[in-house]
Amino acid sequence: MLNYGERVPGEASPAIEVRNIWKVFGSGAAAQAIALAEGGASRSEILQQTDQTVAVRDVSFSVGRGETFVVMGLSGSGKSTLIRCLSRLIEPSKGEVLLDGKDLLAMGDEELRGVRRGQMSMVFQHFGLFPHRRVIDNIAYGLEVQGVDKSTRLDRANEVLEIVGLSGWADHYPQQLSGGMQQRVGLARALAVDPQVLFLDEPFSALDPLIRRDMQQEVIRLHHELGKTMVFITHDLSEAVKVGDRIAIMRDGAIVQIGTPEDLVANPADEYVANFVRDIAKSHVLTLKHLARKAEPGDATDGPELPANTIIRDAAQVILQSHKPVRVNDNGKALGIVSSEDVLRLISGGA
Repeated sequence: MLNYGERVPGEASPAIEVRNIWKVFGSGAAAQAIALAEGGASRSEILQQTDQTVAVRDVSFSVGRGETFVVMGLSGSGKSTLIRCLSRLIEPSKGEVLLDGKDLLAMGDEELRGVRRGQMSMVFQHFGLFPHRRVIDNIAYGLEVQGVDKSTRLDRANEVLEIVGLSGWADHYPQQLSGGMQQRVGLARALAVDPQVLFLDEPFSALDPLIRRDMQQEVIRLHHELGKTMVFITHDLSEAVKVGDRIAIMRDGAIVQIGTPEDLVANPADEYVANFVRDIAKSHVLTLKHLARKAEPGDATDGPELPANTIIRDAAQVILQSHKPVRVNDNGKALGIVSSEDVLRLISGGA
């Protein structure tokens, strides 16, 4: 498992590095509240002594280029405050946020505006569309702010409109669209400026379940097609597991654990994380690498071969229909075997 500030394996330089970010709300200097927190005081103790709230507590992590990094937690965990600190919509009390090696917190207003206009975009839960503007004009707004000429920005807006599956809706107004369609417009507006990084703050939590599922698939598709770096905020673990390459779980402003969905399900750091992942179907997250074992006397070793990174759910049909255990291969290295009994034991909760 990666340490909180550790880079993604094989990554020369991350897209984003977050170093020891703190955010303290309340009047007066933040230093006293931070000192108390560093000394082990709880949120409630700090609030009682200083009348200040530590919303984000010494958070560090890195996000690889093209990675979807999910931050999740319950209401009040600090996740939405954190993403606003990363984009400086809220000023952190302490720490560093590096985008391509440049500290956003050290930038002046003009330089920061340039970064926001060209290198990062944000998608919010409540779509934030201009009701008096057509869909095409909403999408082109960021380019308009950049001073891009009308013909060029409308061409680009039509291009991303097609990417998000809304061709033919350019001349409609937001109130004529469903919630899911409005959020697609929000995504298109964010993509129109061709940002390096997308920040998505609970973008689908206001949508109906079926539309939400469709939009999750849309994000996955766009990520695969466009390769954008994404920081995605959610309170829904099933959503986090579905869209995220790695997940950070927050509690009381601090990160409890960072890992792949498989890391979190297979090796929860503590009882809090274990309770979070308890209801996730292991067979939908764990790979054959987790189940692979050495062959025992009497086990056949000439069954079908499957890659170690195959999700158990996806491999189940092959395994259950095979009269022999499958062989698990990790880039040419034999890891062992998985039998139908191994899979059934996992599904029934015995592994």
